[in-house]
Amino acid sequence: MVKKRDRIAFIVATKDRATELRRMLGSLARQSHLPDQVILVDGGVSPVQGIEQEFAPLRIDYLRCIPPSGTRQRNEGLKWVRPEITLVGFLDDDIVLEKDTLYEMMRFWEEAPEDTGGAAFNLINHPPLFALQLKSLPFVERLGLYSKQKGVVLPSGFHTMIGQVPRTMFVSWLPTTAVTWRRIVFNTFQFDEWFEGYSYLEDLDFSYRVGKKFRLAVVANAGYSHFPAPTGRGSSFEFGRREVRNRIYFARKHSELSVSRCYAGLLVRILISLFLASRGETGYYLRRMQGNLAGLMDVLKGAEGNG
Repeated sequence: MVKKRDRIAFIVATKDRATELRRMLGSLARQSHLPDQVILVDGGVSPVQGIEQEFAPLRIDYLRCIPPSGTRQRNEGLKWVRPEITLVGFLDDDIVLEKDTLYEMMRFWEEAPEDTGGAAFNLINHPPLFALQLKSLPFVERLGLYSKQKGVVLPSGFHTMIGQVPRTMFVSWLPTTAVTWRRIVFNTFQFDEWFEGYSYLEDLDFSYRVGKKFRLAVVANAGYSHFPAPTGRGSSFEFGRREVRNRIYFARKHSELSVSRCYAGLLVRILISLFLASRGETGYYLRRMQGNLAGLMDVLKGAEGNG
């Protein structure tokens, strides 16, 4: 077993996904190195209180958070972290951890450089990157809208996916899907609750801010799989609308980013959806494009919040 120098707590923001949550907790309970605390923050219409008794090896605290919001649920969970905890992690309720993955993560932290603030688990079933050929066109890269480098934040405010990494590497942002942080990070940083509801890009905003002060890593040997649940993300129209509003909010929030390039990137995003819709994939991409256009109208009208 790894040394007990660090103690780790995981915060799980969940909402009406009892089946997925049980699967995730089962994979956590089977780890050779168990967490010292698990905090379930439930924003669902159908509470899962009592589920913590089904996983005896885990020390689970349960709390309700209404109305639900990924950012607010995580911030509330932070208030429940026990004093002895030195590492705080977040796990989505629809992931499954590989065997011994937490052991590998704790081994990483034993030897991590002091300036490392966060470390993500390695997503081993990442889907194919979306419209990669179109995104890789020379003019798209020249405009700073896309890069072949993994895990970077571009001048436009767009970010590149990390996917599965063959070796541990340092990046510019981390997803909240399965990630760990030094507790001292939260002395300065919390999640921006402007990102409401499903909270798209809240992890980009949080980790990008932290990454200006600390190094961020992805640990190759700490694998997990993500099986996105069909509920909680809204329709393709709602996602398209949120996609635009949240992206522009992020670009405006950070002065070193270019809002004009962000608009250019969103235009490319809309054209990609139009192209895919023209190839017969009309249902999802047409509605997403319509949501993008609605989001642009919201922004131009000065709408606040992200709906």
